[in-house]
Amino acid sequence: MQQVLVLGATGSIGLNTLDVLARHPDRFGIHTLTANRSVDKMVELVASYQPKCVIMACPDAAAELERRLSDRAVTSVLSGQAALEQAASSPDIDVVMAAIVGFAGLRPTLAAARHGKRLLLANKEALVSAGSVFMEACRQGGATLLPIDSEHNAMFQCIPASVGGRPDTRAVEKILLTASGGPFRGRSRDELQAVTPDQACAHPNWSMGRKISVDSATLMNKGLELAEACWLFDCTPSDIDVVVHPQSIIHSLVRFADGSVLAQMGNPDMRTPIAYGLSWPDRIAAGVQALDLVAVARLDFQAPDLDAFPCLRLAQEAITVPGGMCILNAANEVAVAAFLAGEAGFTDIDRVIERTLEVVPAADCCDLAAVEALDAAARASAREELAQLAGARGGA
Repeated sequence: MQQVLVLGATGSIGLNTLDVLARHPDRFGIHTLTANRSVDKMVELVASYQPKCVIMACPDAAAELERRLSDRAVTSVLSGQAALEQAASSPDIDVVMAAIVGFAGLRPTLAAARHGKRLLLANKEALVSAGSVFMEACRQGGATLLPIDSEHNAMFQCIPASVGGRPDTRAVEKILLTASGGPFRGRSRDELQAVTPDQACAHPNWSMGRKISVDSATLMNKGLELAEACWLFDCTPSDIDVVVHPQSIIHSLVRFADGSVLAQMGNPDMRTPIAYGLSWPDRIAAGVQALDLVAVARLDFQAPDLDAFPCLRLAQEAITVPGGMCILNAANEVAVAAFLAGEAGFTDIDRVIERTLEVVPAADCCDLAAVEALDAAARASAREELAQLAGARGGA
């Protein structure tokens, strides 16, 4: 019986993980669930899954949750960042689903890596902002690292494993990273000026959280995934091509030296990569509807439009600069939050990121302290840029 910790249990990935776990009570126990401040959702999850422990990052939310669970003696309630890291390090935990969105998920994810967990990585920022630190933690801790993003999970399934279980990329010639194109595929730059948050979050294929949905709409998601793939599969940006595939049926492809191209296909449902990560090297039922190729009928591919969606180009450039992806990710989180709050426009997102990359000096991120310092500097700069944009509008 594998005991599972779900970091970010109330989000889309967390809920899908719980759905898969509930289908296999003979294999998995739901030990600990975490969230930031979603008390109502967590009360529902405790009633449904009866975890041994719940951790809320926000102390006030934890206090409220504890009051509402006062009649449930089995579930303990903890709070704060230290509790998240302790849970990820606990010898009682075998499997960690790292699904906290954003830089906030870095520390508990690192703790899981350092303590040799089976680590199901859905948090992009651990690799994007702190790739060398995170990969070293996995090596030293002996963690089993399994990518959960549908694209990287597809690559992992297509690339054979070495004796040690890591992907063996010696015969890989090219990785093809697929992108749906988001809800605005085909629109011009001018047509994107008046996009609203609700429009940006209305993804045509996937059900995701609002921040990730906006990243998909700007194509920043592909920029972050490009950086992830470089770390996961020990390759460079030139080894990876981004291909827009609107149907989201092929989740990524790998071309080998002999000309063979392997693709992992399936309906756009995150339970597939989650189930694969939980059961690897075996496979278990995920509750996903079988793919009907006749019903799909066609599969289309095209190049991304970097003029209309410059975030992908910015990521391609940032990858080549020391600490560039840490700066880019921090600026993106600040800009997307402002857009979702109605404080910035859709096309302001890439403007803020580009300006932040210009202003914040590049720096090697050799340890966690350096990563956090660079992240803080980039966030401060991005907020200044947002304030300048708002002032310019007010003056106009």
